Amino acid sequence: MIPNDFITTLLGRVDIIDVIDRHVPLKKAGANYQACCPFHSEKTPSFTVSPTKQFYHCFGCGAHGNAVGFLMEYGGKSFPDAVDELARDAGLEVPRTVREGDRERHDDTADIAEALLAAAKFFRGTLKDASRAVDYLKGRGLTGEIAARFGIGYAPDAWQSLASVFPKYDDPVLVQAGLVVTGEGGKRYDRFRDRVMFPIHDTRGRVIGFGGRVLDQGEPKYLNSPETPLFSKGRELYGLFLARNAIRDAGRVVVVEGYMDVVALAQHGVEYAVATLGTATTPVHAQKLFRMADTVVFCFDGDAAGRKAAWRALENALPVLTDGKNARFLFLPDGEDPDDYVRKRGKAGFERALDAAMPLSEYLISALAIQHPPTDAEGRAALVAAAKPLVAQIAAPVLATLMRKELGAISGLSEGELAPLMTPPVAAEAPRAPTRPAAIRTNVRRAPSLARELIQALVLKPDLAREIELPRPADGTPEGEALTAVVDACAAPDGPETTEALMALFAGTDHAPALAAALASAQDQDLTPEQAIAQARDGTEKWWLEARLAGRARADQGPPVSAENANKLRQLEWVRSALPGSPFDPPEHSP
Repeated sequence: MIPNDFITTLLGRVDIIDVIDRHVPLKKAGANYQACCPFHSEKTPSFTVSPTKQFYHCFGCGAHGNAVGFLMEYGGKSFPDAVDELARDAGLEVPRTVREGDRERHDDTADIAEALLAAAKFFRGTLKDASRAVDYLKGRGLTGEIAARFGIGYAPDAWQSLASVFPKYDDPVLVQAGLVVTGEGGKRYDRFRDRVMFPIHDTRGRVIGFGGRVLDQGEPKYLNSPETPLFSKGRELYGLFLARNAIRDAGRVVVVEGYMDVVALAQHGVEYAVATLGTATTPVHAQKLFRMADTVVFCFDGDAAGRKAAWRALENALPVLTDGKNARFLFLPDGEDPDDYVRKRGKAGFERALDAAMPLSEYLISALAIQHPPTDAEGRAALVAAAKPLVAQIAAPVLATLMRKELGAISGLSEGELAPLMTPPVAAEAPRAPTRPAAIRTNVRRAPSLARELIQALVLKPDLAREIELPRPADGTPEGEALTAVVDACAAPDGPETTEALMALFAGTDHAPALAAALASAQDQDLTPEQAIAQARDGTEKWWLEARLAGRARADQGPPVSAENANKLRQLEWVRSALPGSPFDPPEHSP
């Protein structure tokens, strides 16, 4: 683990302007610098870099972060690798502390990575003498150059061929790495035998697993490494490490189903393809892909299995879509996979097909229309009902609105009629006393808006959490969860002390968007730390008052109550005393 104080020191030594300008030419624009965003296509610059805050933010696609985050997003680097690169530039040595229990896990993964690398070298070396494997690859149209680029190898048809690589064949690491299987009676043998081997790399370029393709007729056709501390099928994509630069240049990425599809497309000049690893597209896959490209094209066979895989990809892409990002679907003719298609039609033919791929919105509605033909009132009602949970998952507000309009046109409902039908029902509130004005309750600050204010204050002044007792709302909202995580991190004795350190700490986590939005909002408002702190102190006090009224906090918890808020507390008590079942006694005097 890299200590937080080192991250603070490092970010203080490097200049984000220099870091980004090496990759994206920046131009001075007032106090800041600007460029066309490297993370999405645009003609007018909306990518802004602040030299004072050492932070970048794109007002078009929402990309944001510090120097570490930029290297992670733009270069596809892991957090440790990005820190290492910046440290080298700054002439610093990265200290690493290992917590109890982490050292063993680190040692285990290092041993597994070493074993996998040794196996990859062995498989690659045996390929040149395996005539059947070489003939198979040549028959698929591959050259020696492309096979070498992807590190393709061959696992010999022997039970213990890896014994020549690992003198200690009984080493537990070989089982942990998925290279060796222990059978009945404790006898060991190689997992991969008589197969063309495709090494799988992570974003750092390390070998983390293998896919083995059988040469003759056999089952399974493809055999993957098992889940290990280094390898998870639901998180990794074959070919992503090699394709990352081509994806950036093309502005799109193609997702196919097999290893050979990726390699064959690269052989024909389509170098921005990746493949899932024997599993459906997951939300993690989708998130990774949309971070690297504006357009993701899912390319599947046109049979039932291909359409099922496409539908799973659609479902998992919906929550991570943002306006400006596009998911498209290309279904190939029956009996053809991407390898067949590109060999017959070449790069130009394949890319024409990609250009004509079906947008997600069109695919979603057309697929539902096949199941629920909108030829009568019942069919249209069923179509709207089936679309409702899917549209509700779309995180992109403009796209979601356009989808609802499209459904309205199909169903014959106006937008006003359709909107309440597409909105999840809200539980009815308890009846209020009709004689009391509800306006008094609107003075109470609700947790989500308060959470935004507090996150904003903590981003500008992280050590605020060590000065006052801040709330940790358990309301289940993303903002509430983000606030709780940020308060916990900042309240720790060794917590971050600067904006840069806090952003680095949460870079790449689920809470990073909430922090970036708070910082961007503060920049837009020219909010000073003092203003944000004053706002947060007032909001925190109101939150504790509300918590006391709801019985979630004792009277002695939270900050001291100001006279103004004490009066509001009396008003709230009076209003609630009029409600049925109120635990409060009426005050002596009305407010």
